[in-house]
Amino acid sequence: MVHFEPSPGKAAAGSAADRDGLAPVTYLPGASPAEQADDAVEDAAEEREQAEKMLLQRLRGRSLSVIEAQKLLRSTDIDEEAVQEILERFAELHYLDEEKLADQIMHSHHERKGLGRSGVAAEMRQRGLDAELIAEKIDEMPDDEAERATELALKRVQQLDRFDDATIDRRLTGFLMRKGYASSVVRDAVKAALASRRGSGRVSTVRFR
Repeated sequence: MVHFEPSPGKAAAGSAADRDGLAPVTYLPGASPAEQADDAVEDAAEEREQAEKMLLQRLRGRSLSVIEAQKLLRSTDIDEEAVQEILERFAELHYLDEEKLADQIMHSHHERKGLGRSGVAAEMRQRGLDAELIAEKIDEMPDDEAERATELALKRVQQLDRFDDATIDRRLTGFLMRKGYASSVVRDAVKAALASRRGSGRVSTVRFR
């Protein structure tokens, strides 16, 4: 066995180190813990900025409910705390305005598309609006369901000249029900449309299914 004798100088140094119980300090390659923490903060800030930009871009296209905005933000890499902070900030800035969104739905689906109360309410629920807000907005709608349903039925029946009364009745009923009108309103509207058709003399005896 080969034995190495330390030099007197090294032996003395070694004895002092042993007495003090000191270990050599080792520095690992890479950033220090403080630098790594700073990098993590910068990354989180950048991810949040990107999430805000994405939400703003979506809002430029159309209004969103809070739930829709929340779902979009949760699809990013930001944490839940950042999600809630962004939602609160955007609400304060009125970028997220659910009452305005409800008014837009009333205009587009009731006034333009001719949907009834239940159809408008269903659209609001699908968009994630609050139940109390929906009830409030539905109460604000004018009580003209019968007139609107009849108007729609009279327009629609003109496209169904080639069908017999039974087929027209079935198709008009389905059409108006899908629009969200109550069954009693639908029955009266269909009767009015069929009466108008008979009065105009445009009656077909051919039955199509």
